[in-house]
Amino acid sequence: MGTSSYNVLHYLPSMTALFFGLYTIMMMPELVTCRTRHYTFNIRNQTVTRLCHTKSIICVNNKFPGPPLIAREGDRVIVKVVNHVSNNITIHWHGIRQLTSGWADGPAYVTQCPIQTGQSYSYNFTITGQRGTLLWHAHISWLRSTVYGPIIILPKRNESYPFAKPYKEVPIILGEWFNVDPEAVINQALQTGGGPNVSDAYTINGFPGPLYNCSSSNDTFKLRVKPGKTYLLRLINAALNDELFFSIANHSFTIVEVDASYTKPYQTTTLLITPGQTTNILLTTKPYYPNATFLIAASPYFTGSGTLDNTTTAAILQYHRPPNTTTSTQNLTTYKPFLPPFNATKFVNVTQFVANFTSSLRSLNSAKFPANVPKTVEKKFLFTVGLGTSPCPKNTTCQGPNGQKFAASINNVSFALPSMALLQSYFNKKSVGVYTSDFPANPVQPFNYTGTPPNNTMVSNGTRLVVLGFNASVEVVMQDTSIVSAESHPLHLHGFNFFVVGQGFGKFDPNKDPAKFNLVDPVERNTAGVPSGGWLAIRFFADNPGVWFMHCHLDIHTSWGLRMAWIVLDGPNPNQKLPPPPSDLPKC
Repeated sequence: MGTSSYNVLHYLPSMTALFFGLYTIMMMPELVTCRTRHYTFNIRNQTVTRLCHTKSIICVNNKFPGPPLIAREGDRVIVKVVNHVSNNITIHWHGIRQLTSGWADGPAYVTQCPIQTGQSYSYNFTITGQRGTLLWHAHISWLRSTVYGPIIILPKRNESYPFAKPYKEVPIILGEWFNVDPEAVINQALQTGGGPNVSDAYTINGFPGPLYNCSSSNDTFKLRVKPGKTYLLRLINAALNDELFFSIANHSFTIVEVDASYTKPYQTTTLLITPGQTTNILLTTKPYYPNATFLIAASPYFTGSGTLDNTTTAAILQYHRPPNTTTSTQNLTTYKPFLPPFNATKFVNVTQFVANFTSSLRSLNSAKFPANVPKTVEKKFLFTVGLGTSPCPKNTTCQGPNGQKFAASINNVSFALPSMALLQSYFNKKSVGVYTSDFPANPVQPFNYTGTPPNNTMVSNGTRLVVLGFNASVEVVMQDTSIVSAESHPLHLHGFNFFVVGQGFGKFDPNKDPAKFNLVDPVERNTAGVPSGGWLAIRFFADNPGVWFMHCHLDIHTSWGLRMAWIVLDGPNPNQKLPPPPSDLPKC
C-alpha cells in the first residue's frame, strides 16, 4: 500500500492549505494508484476559537472540518476510527451505497452500537458505481455539529468527467457554529420539550466569515482564483438544522452533479442545498482581472414557525492580482450576492423559487450514466412526515405546544432507538423486545394533511420496521402535514439512491398526481426535501440487503423521532446476502 491521499494532506499546515492541497493531490495520479485506501480517524477534543468564543470541540485528527476522504470509484476503503473522548461515537459515510457492507454504515443503534471511550472500529466498504462528492459525519446525538468532512470520489483511472476537466477542484463545506456545546443544546431541548436554541453562526469551511461581529479576517475562508479558468466547487451542507441558499456575487455557475450522481448541466446564480445534500458546480471566472473581490455567501431557507439563526456566512472570492499592480487588495470594492429572503411563510416567491429549482434538476441519463428508474412498482407507501406532541411528564412544566413536548413522526410513529443495534438483532434473529416488523404502510387515521390539523396531535412511540423483499421496486410518497407547523423535511435514505419522480403542494392525489411523474430523467439523490405543505414521491430498487435508516436530516426532527428503518431481505445469490458482522464490531 502506497501513501494515501490523507497522509499527504495531513502535513499541510492549515485548513486553507488543506483544501488547496487537494488540488495538488488530484493532479498527481501516482499518489492514487492504490485500490485500497487506509485512513485513521482519531476522535479527539480540540480547542477552537470562533466569534471571540474559545471552546473545546470534538473533531477528527485535530481538524475542523475534518480531513477529506479521497478515493476512486471501485476502491476499497478502510477507516479505523479510534475514540479518545468521553462521548460515544459513530461515523456515517453519508451517501455511500454500502452494498452488502451494512455493518459499515454507521448510524448508532441501527447498524452498530457506538464506539465507546478508548475503543476503535474499522469501517470497511467498497465504493461501487459512484463518483462525485459526498460527506462523512458523526451519527449519534448532535456530534456531527463538528465531526464532519468531505468524501471525494474520483472517476476510475483513465475515465473522465462528462464535462470539460476543471482547472482546479475545491470543497466548500457549509456548517453551523454554536458558542456553547451543541450536546447541551439538544439535551436541554429534550428535557424541556421545547425548541432548541439556534446556532450563533453559519460557516464556510469552518469559518463564519466577515459579516459577523467579532469575526476577524482570520475567520474567513478565501478562494483565490485566476481569470478565465473553470473551477469545480464541491458544495456540502453539513449544517445541523438549516437548509441554505448559496450564491456568489456577480457570478453564475453550472450544476453538474448532486449527491454523487451526474445531472444535466443547469446554470443558475443561486441554489438551495439541504443538510446532507452535496452539489458540484462549475464556476468559470471572469476573463479579466476585476478591480474587486466577491463574497461567496450562504443564508437560511426557513419554512417553520420557530426561532431561526437568520444570519449570513461568507467567504471571499479573490482573483490573483496581475504582476506590477499598484492597487491594494484592501482598497478593492467587495460585492455581495443577492440571496432570497429567508422566510418562506411570508414570501411566496421564495417558496416558488425553491419549487422551480428542485424540479429543474434532472439526471444526466446518458448511455454511460443511465437513469434506471423503476417504471412499475411492487410496493407502494404513503408516509406522513411532520411534527406532533408527546405528553408532558406529571408534575413538570414543558415548553412545547399547549404545554406538551415537541415530537415528530412518520405515519404518526415516533421512532424509538433501541438499546441494541437493529442490524445485529435482525442478523441474529433476535428481534423480540428490540423491534417489530409492522410499520404502517399508510397513515392509520387519514385526514386533510395540509388543511386544518386534527385536535389530537399526540404521536405514538415504537421501534417498528418495514420488511422488503430483495430487489423489490418501491415507491414512497412522503406527505408533509400541518400538525403544529407545516415545514420542509430533507429526508435521507441510507443504503440507497432514489429517484425523485414527483413533487407538489397540498395533499397528494393518488388518482391524478402519478400521471405527472417523471420516469425518464428524474434527479437521483440520497437526500431530498419534502416541500412545506406538500409532498415528494421517490422510487428505488431494494437491492441492498440489511437494515437501513431513513430520517429527516434536520437533526432536531430526528431527535424528536422523525425516523424509521427498512429491512431488506437477502437475495438468492452469494453477492446479494448480508455477510456476518466483523470481529471488531462495537458492543453495546
